[in-house]
Parts: sequence; C-alpha cells; structure tokens
Amino acid sequence: MEPTEPRKSAPPAPSARRLRIAVTGASGLIGTALTRALADDGHEVVRLVRRAPLKKDEVRWDPKEGYVDTAGLAGCDAMVNLAGAGIGDHRWTDAYKRELRDSRVLGTATLAAAAAALDEPPRVFLSASAMGYYGDTGQRAVDESAPHGEGFLASLCVEWEGAAAAAQDAGIRTVIARNGLVVAREGGAWGRMFPLFKAGLGGRLGNGRQYWSFISLHDEVAALRHLLDRDDLSGPFNLTAPDPLTNREVTAAMGRVLHRPTLFTAPEPALRIVLGEMAGDVLGSQRVLPTRLLESGFSFAFPGIEETLRAALQK
Repeated sequence: MEPTEPRKSAPPAPSARRLRIAVTGASGLIGTALTRALADDGHEVVRLVRRAPLKKDEVRWDPKEGYVDTAGLAGCDAMVNLAGAGIGDHRWTDAYKRELRDSRVLGTATLAAAAAALDEPPRVFLSASAMGYYGDTGQRAVDESAPHGEGFLASLCVEWEGAAAAAQDAGIRTVIARNGLVVAREGGAWGRMFPLFKAGLGGRLGNGRQYWSFISLHDEVAALRHLLDRDDLSGPFNLTAPDPLTNREVTAAMGRVLHRPTLFTAPEPALRIVLGEMAGDVLGSQRVLPTRLLESGFSFAFPGIEETLRAALQK
C-alpha cells in the first residue's frame, strides 16, 4: 500500500510559545491524540482525572459533584473539554441517557465555572460538542448558521454547548467544536467497523442513503489546535471534512481500500431491534459542512474518504 502523507497545505504550525493546557477526556480517542501532539511540540499538558492523581501532570476533578482542584489549573493558557461517556458504548436506556447527559453537561459546567473563577483565567475555553446538534438533515447540507435539530442528541448538544456559558460570560474566548465521525483505527465508530470490513462482513446500514460527515483523526487534532491558536475565533465550528458522503459511498470506499467485498446489509428493522432508540441516529442523515473552519483558513490534510481511510490504517 502506498504511504499516505499529509498534504503540503496542512494548517499553519502552532505557536512556538510553550503553553500550559488543561484537558478533560485526555484518555479518549481525540484526547489521547491531542495531548500527544501538544506534548511532542513542547507544551505542558495538565490532565484532569476523576481519581486521586498519580502523576505530576494530573489534577483531580469530579464533574458530577462540581469539584475541580483549581490550584492545579493555575497558569493555564487554555482549557480543552473533551469529556463525555461514549455515545455508542451502550444501548440507550433511560439510565445511560442520563449518563450521557450528565457526563457532558455537568462536566462542561464544572470546568467552565472553574475557568471563570481563576484569578488569571485561561485565554481560551474550547469545548467539544457534536454534529448531532443539527439532528437529521436528510439530503440538505447545513453549516454553523443552521438551527439545532430535534431528538435526543440534538437536545443533548444544545444543553452541552450552553453549559459553557460561565466561561463566555467571564470574557474568556469560548469555542465549540461540533465534531463529526472521527476516522481512526483504534477507536470510535471506525474502530468497530474496520475489523468487520477486513473480515469481509461489512456493508451498508439501512438503505445507505444517509449522509455521514467524517473527519480524519489527523485533521481533527489539527483543527482543534487551529482553534486554540487563533485568538480571533470563537463560537461554534463544525469539525467535518468538506465533502460528506452517503453511507453507501463510504461503504464502497471501505471495500476499495481494504480490497474486500461489501455485500452485507444491516436492514433498518434489525438495527432498530438491536440498537433501540440509537438506531434513529445511526440511520439518520447528517450532511454537515465546515464552513467557518474553511473561512478561517484551515486546510484539510485528508479531505477525501479514501485518503482518510488509508491514513487511519497506517497508524
């Protein structure tokens, strides 16, 4: 397989100044990649953990109790909030839906309040959200100017984003990253899909006409750093590749890249039996465009699905 290298139009290099950056969700897919990239460039990363700290770079917090050891956040230039229970980790029982909400809304509110209370607040508060904000958009393309949609995930995202208000009200530059489907071999939706497709068991979901707005892990991290570095950027940004594709098109690309057949289909009735309420979002269409990110000068290293897939498989 030919090596896939980032294009020369990659985002500008981050600031050379050494920064102190606090990160929640540092052990997750995006958090692990982001903290590694920041540390590799010489920045000081402070990881917020829910247990007793074991290392010098760890600070304890308890988002459900509204507690943060603010002394450990002193001198932070930025705070990045990526914490949240996995959307697809469990069936959406009422109890797990509460966990999904609390882990995001309470966590964001706790960290935003802590940022606002510091004697020297960070210059930027960057908080994750998701493209689920827009609900099912069908064949219609949407960007950051679109209103929120309907359904559990859309309502969750509205609350999640609103929980950052304390930071914004304190005059801290506040950025919301509405993440798309991050393509990575080691986690997320694609972490589950790659083994199935490699085994020749992959195929489309439902009729396959629903749009999937994806982004490579490389571009996800680069976009987050772009948003951290640019003091003129605030508000919501869609972190999705510029050309969303249908599930049918993504499935075909997976087959081409992996050299495997994609004959299987997961019928809609079966998905609804297996996944319950979550099936509505799996089968829903989200054609989300990164308009504000592109307007800010960001360039995608892997804008297309096949190059994105190959980059993920090389990790």
